[in-house]
Amino acid sequence: MNRLSILIFFAVLALGACTSTPPGTQVPATASSSAPSSARGGGYYLDDGPGDDIPSNLHAIPDAVPRIEPLHRFANRQYVALGQSYMPDTSLRPYREEGMASWYGRRFHGKKTASGELYDMYAMTGAHRTLPIPSYARVTSLENGKSVVVRINDRGPFHKGRVIDLSFTAAYKLGYVSKGSGQVVVESIDPSSFDIQGMPLKPGHYVQLGAFGKLKNAEKLLERARESLGLPVEQTHVALVDSLHRVNLGPFQNEDEALVWADRTRSSLGIEAITIVR
Repeated sequence: MNRLSILIFFAVLALGACTSTPPGTQVPATASSSAPSSARGGGYYLDDGPGDDIPSNLHAIPDAVPRIEPLHRFANRQYVALGQSYMPDTSLRPYREEGMASWYGRRFHGKKTASGELYDMYAMTGAHRTLPIPSYARVTSLENGKSVVVRINDRGPFHKGRVIDLSFTAAYKLGYVSKGSGQVVVESIDPSSFDIQGMPLKPGHYVQLGAFGKLKNAEKLLERARESLGLPVEQTHVALVDSLHRVNLGPFQNEDEALVWADRTRSSLGIEAITIVR
């Protein structure tokens, strides 16, 4: 979709703003607020909505890339919003919930989130009442099957029946911007199960070439391995595990195949690689 098409699309949406629903009200994680005004179905709330300078490539903005990050010092403390107390989770245990997703736009653009970061309506982020900050979640539309990965860096929504507030771009990619909300399933993500490009690491046998504290050193070895061994890109990874960037080849179907590639690595690169199982 080109820029002109996007602008026309949102101009049409703006005509329906008078029948609007507020996206999930954002409140500081340590403060409560009065109840929001009554809502009606669809569209925008007050002066919220798409920004004045909409990027022409919203559909091409990449998903958030899951990575291991330290939890925020303050954003995961117990807090009260609209008279209700919430206790954020501080683990990365599995989480799955179905419900209504909303989105928030220019009314909050550039303002601080619960993490202290400035909200960017064109980034792939989300607000959740209890998921750790920061953490990552996959959000899938139950209406069209589209899926996105977002980074949780804010608290909300606090309207009954809503399970997550997404950035404008995330909602656009899921196809519910014009409606204001949509039915989704939210699933937490374990960052250690993804490589640094955001691709899931499948179970199987791998060959580990090395582990580095600095990403650039891991990427240098990864490039050498790709050039020397001729493996497809999808079988060469850098994964962040236990604070180290680990260069892996695989997955391979069995241990014998992994050992063959470990021998090839030893011959081609002079590296004493090891085999691992994920």
